[in-house]
Amino acid sequence: MAKSSAGGAGSPSADVALPATYEAALAELEQLVSQMESGALPLEQLLGSYQRGAQLLQFCRTRLEAVEAQVKLLEDGQLKPWDEA
Repeated sequence: MAKSSAGGAGSPSADVALPATYEAALAELEQLVSQMESGALPLEQLLGSYQRGAQLLQFCRTRLEAVEAQVKLLEDGQLKPWDEA
């Protein structure tokens, strides 16, 4: 059985593709948090926003872990602090 949303509208997490980049996901996540903190969203939309935020957070964590793995590989298995010039 396929899930269907009760109201048909309002759930931002329903079948919405993840952003192409970490930066786009972070920007969308920041916007969602701002909307949620405003207290102006109805409960159902708040829940949908929370679910979308969880998806975006997982996406960002996955991207960061992938970059960390690449840095470890480049640095021969040891993370080194970034030197700012």
